[in-house]
Amino acid sequence: MSDLLTVPAPRREAIERFLAALQPGTTVALSTHVNADGDGCGSEAALARLLAQRGVRAVVVNPTPWPESFRWLLGDDVADWSERGAEALRTVDRLIVLDISDVRRLGSLASTVRTLPLDALVIDHHLPSDEPPGTVMVSDTRACATAELVYDLAIVAGLDLTPAIAEALYTAMVTDTGGFRFGNTSPRCLAVAAELLRAGVDPERMYARIYGSVPLGRIHLLRDVLDTLEVDLAHGIAWVRVAAGELERCGATSEDLDGVVEHPRSIAGVRLALLFRDVGTAQVKVSFRSVAGVNVHPLAQRFGGGGHARASGALIGGTLPTVMAKVLDEARRMLAAGALADGAAQ
Repeated sequence: MSDLLTVPAPRREAIERFLAALQPGTTVALSTHVNADGDGCGSEAALARLLAQRGVRAVVVNPTPWPESFRWLLGDDVADWSERGAEALRTVDRLIVLDISDVRRLGSLASTVRTLPLDALVIDHHLPSDEPPGTVMVSDTRACATAELVYDLAIVAGLDLTPAIAEALYTAMVTDTGGFRFGNTSPRCLAVAAELLRAGVDPERMYARIYGSVPLGRIHLLRDVLDTLEVDLAHGIAWVRVAAGELERCGATSEDLDGVVEHPRSIAGVRLALLFRDVGTAQVKVSFRSVAGVNVHPLAQRFGGGGHARASGALIGGTLPTVMAKVLDEARRMLAAGALADGAAQ
């Protein structure tokens, strides 16, 4: 266990550079990608409390509202300034970006971030992009979640893992690994999770908070989305779609789509699963998921997106039928050519 918990030397060095850029008495903004997920929210909530132990005040400034399902992570001690938008970024001393390798994933905040006087600091576990949000980076694709790197920061800095910090990190790790089921669930990931339990995390209570109290609208949405399921077993592809206005009709929000694409991925014989969502304004958000042996990152990159080998995303201009046709055609072509196999040239 002790060997698993040792912070790798490259990470330790990166964390030390990161910490050296933060001075006690300063105020920093924490931000993550649009439509923040459990890893983005959990990492922000944990890091805000860790930095407070070093005399650094941290506030959240996200490009989209904090998800209601993770509102409990903020508590009374983490300030959310997201409603102030880009203006909030101009009133702090430094920006820290979490769970993003591409500045464009900051949505409405991206243009402001590009003009800040000091480069953003970054903690992330995604594959690199051609426009990172900052230059001082704690980045490692081997980490199961960005939260694993935030945990390492706590260890390197000698900070306390309070129950609130442990719960935030556990939320991030359990959601990004699909409940410790996905391929990013490493021995070290489970060793860190064990330490979080030692710090006060109650797994049953966490399950109830994260998965055991979903709104009715989410169930209605899941029912309607699965009704659109289509399967091409000849190529090993399955996909679902969400029409414009569907969330509103079901009384759901975008966060209620979390995990929906796992249903088509679970079908026997499926290698690649896709979720197409018409977000309006002639744009379609596509979620790409795959099984072992299939790397969806090159496919997402073809459409200006990115992410992980097994989970990526892209925002593509066009109507829902047009985007679906383009993406499915390219997916079939790349699968047939072996271009999505692990280790294939990109």
